[in-house]
Amino acid sequence: MNYFRQVLKHQINCLEQLAMPIQKFNKSKLPSRHVTEGSERAPQRSYYYAMGMTEEEIHQPLVGVATCWNEAAPCNIALNRQAQSVKMGVKQALGTPREFTTITVTDGIAMGHEGMRSSLASREAIADTVELTMRGHCYDALVGLAGCDKSLPGMMMAMVRINTPSVFIYGGSILPGRAPQVGEIPSDFLNRDLTVQDMFEAVGKHQSNQLSDRALDILERVACPSAGACGGQFTANTMACVSEAIGLALMNSSGAPAPYESRDQFCEASGRAVMVLLERNIRARDIVTLKSLENAARVVACTGGSTNAGLHLPAIAHEAGINFVLDDVCEIFRDTPYFVDLKPGGSFVAKDLYEVGGVPVVLKELRKAGLIHEDCITVSGRSIGDELDIISREADGKVIHSIHKPITKTGGVVGLKGNLAPDGAIVKVAGIAPENQVFCGPARVFECEQDAFDAVQNRNYAEGDVIVIRNEGPSGGPGMREMLATTAALSGQGMGKKVALITDGRFSGATRGFCVGHIGPEASVGGPIGLIQTGDIITIDAIKGELSVALSNEELELRKAEWPGRRKTIYTSGALWKYAQLVGETHKGAVTHPGAQEESHIYMDL
Repeated sequence: MNYFRQVLKHQINCLEQLAMPIQKFNKSKLPSRHVTEGSERAPQRSYYYAMGMTEEEIHQPLVGVATCWNEAAPCNIALNRQAQSVKMGVKQALGTPREFTTITVTDGIAMGHEGMRSSLASREAIADTVELTMRGHCYDALVGLAGCDKSLPGMMMAMVRINTPSVFIYGGSILPGRAPQVGEIPSDFLNRDLTVQDMFEAVGKHQSNQLSDRALDILERVACPSAGACGGQFTANTMACVSEAIGLALMNSSGAPAPYESRDQFCEASGRAVMVLLERNIRARDIVTLKSLENAARVVACTGGSTNAGLHLPAIAHEAGINFVLDDVCEIFRDTPYFVDLKPGGSFVAKDLYEVGGVPVVLKELRKAGLIHEDCITVSGRSIGDELDIISREADGKVIHSIHKPITKTGGVVGLKGNLAPDGAIVKVAGIAPENQVFCGPARVFECEQDAFDAVQNRNYAEGDVIVIRNEGPSGGPGMREMLATTAALSGQGMGKKVALITDGRFSGATRGFCVGHIGPEASVGGPIGLIQTGDIITIDAIKGELSVALSNEELELRKAEWPGRRKTIYTSGALWKYAQLVGETHKGAVTHPGAQEESHIYMDL
């Protein structure tokens, strides 16, 4: 652990040098002046005194410390503790922290049932509520802590949207589980790390009588042994890596598992860092640029990260007014080597990546091939290049391979286009041999995920089928559900490599197998996926980047003319109805407002 302490100590020393000498802030141009300064703000100050704040604390910069803490799942449970360390760092640098919480919908709990409709919509709710809290209370800067899939991009979107000095910090990954050596447990679960992905696949084995009731009961008690987010390179850890690569998090801060005490030290350093950014007026959009988004996409590709990054990176870009859509993400994926061997396509988990040097070592390998923009600024106030200059560790050759000897020569995620996906689609090929990256077969069409899951449970499909799940897009679902329950069941039945699956919905970062998601336009707006019929021949070619159906343009036009229209749902009021009315196209990030290109003011300058 000495290496990690040295990196952290160096960062703290650099922050102190940047901020020295610490002086009282002039609040005449900061948002908090609207609630703390002048005789007319006596009523507001009386509220602060009621909470035990001192006069000095009231007249210091007010820093929002936002967490997604809740008791829904282990990914969020440690955030409250970590927020206290952030607040200590803010106080040390003469700021006044104000902690608040927002929601989280945890995918591992919501997966496989109606609850998953709330998942992607929660990303927008997180960004909206953080924005509203910051605006309503006139906070001057933001430190955001998040632990589960949609909460990470949601928090980063809020930072970029309000364009305050901001630092992101990840709550940390869960520790891997281990199955006990007892007779009921099959050998393929023994002597290896377990994650929640194994539990979803265990359900498929149980349903196909390959796993006993007793074995399932044992496994579910040991698969997730601590606080923290799912341990593989699923969406949470993918977006945690993004937070460092994009520059919104301190280098190496995303790596340590949630139970490690070093997380608290990084949290304290993050509290100090945001005060340095405030002093130097470095805002989120100074950090999140087109170049930094490209850096982030590189890290997703080389780590075999979640396909959901193809949704979240365009959404973050949208908040900055940057045109960076799915095509741009996939272009970077196309020429980025895949060299970090992480689950679900590979062998290792987040804890293993941390122990061999983490994201900084991954970035160093990318730099060796000239694939990183080194001049991008980070929340430390220094550039990516400056940060990497202090990293002494090298690729271990096991978890992090040399970029010159990658696992595969192209990224672990591939973009697809064709007459079935004019706006694009995305497939994760990490762990799939090149000779298996082309699939052609008859469509077996299902109108929603539950119908497909029921069919898989009942073995109502055949080897060689392309399972089509439609009406699960952002608007048509509504909510763009993830299909992990269905794909995991297929894997559990030993059919993960014998069928393919395509959808206008999403896939979990834990999904493996030949599964295409984010197909656009979605079925609910008359996209081609809504027009195909069972038996149509579909070709998926991840090498050429093609997704097509063997139908002529004339036949597709004829079917569109006969299309019965948008499928009705039961969501005719409430938050999901509102989301369905507002949400935009998948390839642009499935966002719900016009974005920075249309804004006419900056919050910090009001």
